[in-house]
Amino acid sequence: VQLQASGGGLVQPGGSLRLSCTASGNIFRIIYWSWHRQAPGKQRELVATITSSGSTNYADSVKGRFTISRDNANNTGYLQMNNLNSEDTAVYFCNGLVQTAEGGKARSYWTQGTQVTVSS
Repeated sequence: VQLQASGGGLVQPGGSLRLSCTASGNIFRIIYWSWHRQAPGKQRELVATITSSGSTNYADSVKGRFTISRDNANNTGYLQMNNLNSEDTAVYFCNGLVQTAEGGKARSYWTQGTQVTVSS
């Protein structure tokens, strides 16, 4: 199983970006997607999560601006980021809790980070 993230880049304050995270390989289902970020000099923090049933949770700092979603048919998770500000500048990581067989144990997989820079 491999996860690959894409969609990072440079955006002006107030702008938007959408991050994507696609899983490939032997996948039965993806139980849980989450996005995390790490700003320079800071610890990695949880940004948003979405369960297999579509329940979502967000860090207070991004509520109302970020939206996490998933496309089960394509094993892809998304993070739509709107009204970005300089404090959102960080390396973003995607995590998927993946089950490779029905009833099998789920494992956690991470992507390499994708840089998001918010600057004018």
